[in-house]
Amino acid sequence: MLKPRIKVLVVDDSSLMRQMLSEMLASDAGIEVVGTASDPLIARERIKAANPDVITLDIEMPRMDGLEFLSKLMTLRPMPVVMISSLTQHGAEATVRALELGAVDFVTKPSNDLVGQLPALRDEIVAKVKAAASVRVRQRDLAAEAGRRTRLTFGPGYRASDRILAIGASTGGVEAITAVIAQLPANAPGTVIVLHMPPKFTLSFAQRLDGLAAMHVTEAVDGARVIPGHAFIAPGGRHMRLSRSGGQLACRIGGTDRAGGHCPSVDVLFRSVAEAAGRNAVGLILTGMGKDGANGLLDMRRAGARTLGQNEASSLVYGMPRVAFEIGAVEEQVDLAEAAARLLGLAGADDSPGLAPLSPLPPLDAIGEART
Repeated sequence: MLKPRIKVLVVDDSSLMRQMLSEMLASDAGIEVVGTASDPLIARERIKAANPDVITLDIEMPRMDGLEFLSKLMTLRPMPVVMISSLTQHGAEATVRALELGAVDFVTKPSNDLVGQLPALRDEIVAKVKAAASVRVRQRDLAAEAGRRTRLTFGPGYRASDRILAIGASTGGVEAITAVIAQLPANAPGTVIVLHMPPKFTLSFAQRLDGLAAMHVTEAVDGARVIPGHAFIAPGGRHMRLSRSGGQLACRIGGTDRAGGHCPSVDVLFRSVAEAAGRNAVGLILTGMGKDGANGLLDMRRAGARTLGQNEASSLVYGMPRVAFEIGAVEEQVDLAEAAARLLGLAGADDSPGLAPLSPLPPLDAIGEART
């Protein structure tokens, strides 16, 4: 029996963009373009008529912008959305907001020579639409979600300078990282983060997160000291590593070659954390497609670090956490709502109230590695 084709609605105010996106998507045998719309009000009627599985959505449109439409959609009729963004700073800021509102992923369209450059993105667009179709999008109540973000605190006797938090994520990572960092206190351990995003987008994300968190959040620069109360996000298109010089830990930024298909790479960060911080680190792998970070988290665990993975129920895409769990890199799977508390519990005293100890590390011959 043939698998049903993925039904896609293309929403964009540019007739050229609608035509090109439709042709690229329809060229894949597994996708059916069930309609197009030039603005959100027309899109609303097309959704009712065609019941698409996925929408591609432009941000800047007439009558109602894409962000307003996305917010209404996720509240009233949640469904997978892939944003079509521009590579401008404004486009980056709007895209980060779209991902917070519930968009599954995004594609950056060329800033010039659309006809010549857009076809090169065909495989990326098709892959992201197909991945989005498999995502379980939930109904959003953004006000209620913000109200549930209780800022956590450390108990007496905790020394933040002794600990490092390392976090990695991909698809769905904007929402997941925000949920974790927004709950951490101002004196939380120094935190290093890799999220699969291009340049400009990581800067916009860091700036937005800085406004929500008690910690100071910045896009990392080379040589930045990793100290309590500060979180660093790897810049898009460059790797971030943790290095030790004497008694101090610092970010090292450099290298643009893709590792396992990614730059920045979670594996690259986690492996450096294993070497530089060892048992003083706590690692967390969050939602995302693929397996980036699984082997690096395993290195951290072997070095004595404590390791967590987001569970399937709370993951937008249970890919990276699943692989990490299957190879033995994850000591415990946690719900996203509990991840920040668990991080603090492991970074603090072993007898933190209400937090059960994790299982011991199994024998190394019982642990595998993520294969290509």
